[in-house]
Amino acid sequence: MQNLSETNILEKLNTKELSSKKLEGGKKFQLITEYTPAGDQPKAISFLKTEILNNKKNQVLLGVTGSGKTFTMAKIIEELNRPALILAPNKTLAAQLYGEMKNFFPNNAVEYFVSYYDYYTPEAYVPRSDTYIEKEASINEQIDRMRHSATRSLLEKDDVIIVSSVSCIYGLGSVDSYSKMTLIFKKNENCERDKIIKGLVELQYKRNDQNFHRGTFRVRGENIEVFPSHYEDEAWRITIEYNKITQIKSFDPLTGADNKEINLIKLYGNSHYITPRPTVEKAIKEIKKELIVTLEKFRNEKKLIEAQRLEE
Repeated sequence: MQNLSETNILEKLNTKELSSKKLEGGKKFQLITEYTPAGDQPKAISFLKTEILNNKKNQVLLGVTGSGKTFTMAKIIEELNRPALILAPNKTLAAQLYGEMKNFFPNNAVEYFVSYYDYYTPEAYVPRSDTYIEKEASINEQIDRMRHSATRSLLEKDDVIIVSSVSCIYGLGSVDSYSKMTLIFKKNENCERDKIIKGLVELQYKRNDQNFHRGTFRVRGENIEVFPSHYEDEAWRITIEYNKITQIKSFDPLTGADNKEINLIKLYGNSHYITPRPTVEKAIKEIKKELIVTLEKFRNEKKLIEAQRLEE
C-alpha cells in the first residue's frame, strides 16, 4: 500500500490490474429447486431464451397468479447465465421477489436495492414568514447495507440478480468514480499502518475503538480491524508487522472468532456518494466562484436577506 494523500491515496494503493479485475467473477448461476418445468413452462422458457439471444429487447411473460412465472424467469436466468435486474412496482413486491429468488439461487448473489429512507421530508422555504424548513430523513441501516452489497456484487461478481423497486431508477453517479474509491489489501504487501488509516478515512470509514459496527474501523496494536459497509456479520482483520501485511483474516465482529484467512481483499467506500479528492477540490473552486457572482447579483437587486442566507 503506497501513499494515499499526496496525489490520491486510493489511486496510489490500487494497481490498475487489481482495481479493474472482478475478484469473485466467473461463477455460474445454479438454480436449486424441487420443481421441474411443466405445462406451458418448457415452451415459454425455450421461446423467451431464444428471443433474448436474438437480441429482442421487449418480451412479455403472461400467466395467472400461481402459475410459476417467477420460477420460469429463474430458469431462464440460469440457462442464459447473465446478470439480471428485476424491477417491482413497490417495496412490498420487491421484498417478495427477493425472497423467492434468494431461495432459487442460494449459492449466487441475489441482492436487494430499494430506497433506504424510512421517512423523508425535503427542505423548504416559506417566503411569507421567512421560514426555512430543514430536510429531515431517517435511514434504514439494514437496507443501506443491502444497497452496498448490491453495488459491490455488480462490480465484483458475474452471477448477480438485483431485485429493485421502480423508485430506484435514478443513478448513483459515476461507476468509474465509485470503482476508484477502493482500497486493495494483499498479503505480504509492503505498507504503513498510518497510510492505511488515512485511506480508510478517505473512504468515509470512522474510527471507533469502542463501538465496532458496520462502516467503522479500530486499531488494536499491530492489527487494523475493518467492518465493511456491505457485511452484516463479518469483518476483516489486517495484521501489519514491520510495514508489511503479514495476515488478513475474516472474523465474527460479535464474538471475535476467526473465520478464514484471506490473501486479497477489496474494500469499497462507506457511502455511494463518495467522490475522489481531485473532483471535490475542483468543485469547491467552481462553487466559490459562483457564490461571488450570485452574492453580487442579489445585492444589486437589493435582495439582502437572500445574500445573507448564502453567506451563512
